Amino acid sequence: MIYDISREMFSTPTFPGDPVPEMTPHTTFDKPVPDVYQVTKISITGHTGTHADAPLHFIPQGKDIAEVDISRCIGKCRVAEHYGILTADDIRNMVSEDTERLLIKGNIIVTPESAEEMVRCGLLTIGVEGMTVGTEGTIAQVHRILLGAEVYILENLVLSNVPTGIYFLSALPLKMAGMDGSPVRAVLTDIC
Repeated sequence: MIYDISREMFSTPTFPGDPVPEMTPHTTFDKPVPDVYQVTKISITGHTGTHADAPLHFIPQGKDIAEVDISRCIGKCRVAEHYGILTADDIRNMVSEDTERLLIKGNIIVTPESAEEMVRCGLLTIGVEGMTVGTEGTIAQVHRILLGAEVYILENLVLSNVPTGIYFLSALPLKMAGMDGSPVRAVLTDIC
């Protein structure tokens, strides 16, 4: 089974204050004398739709998205479910010795304490359904804890139709030097 766990970029709400994505025809078939081919310009941020954060998002001189180790973006992962505040104990209960990538379905609040436990547990990737990790007062702290340890952060996932369990994750960012994040097409497949 293949699960597309990505949101459609142009219809997904943006983080408050971020620009709304736009697409503009550069060449088009839809005019009295049609162009030979169609090309569309897009205007988005690196954090539009389902996306990955690079350390540069919150850490000055941090790695950009092109420098992120792609082994963090692809491989075996666990999908767990939780609602509400996420504690260090919750993280310990969700991961086992071989858990390197964790996606959490549900409306959660990642606390600095749970972010520190993710780092201690050796997670390579954390993915959430929300637009961000942390709350209004802790967003920067939570991001710095995770990105400072080069934990790959996936945000704005769609996990509602995915049963909890073990899967193979592919969530590769675009290779864009200087960018603090990138949209991803995140996919889970069953492990045979």
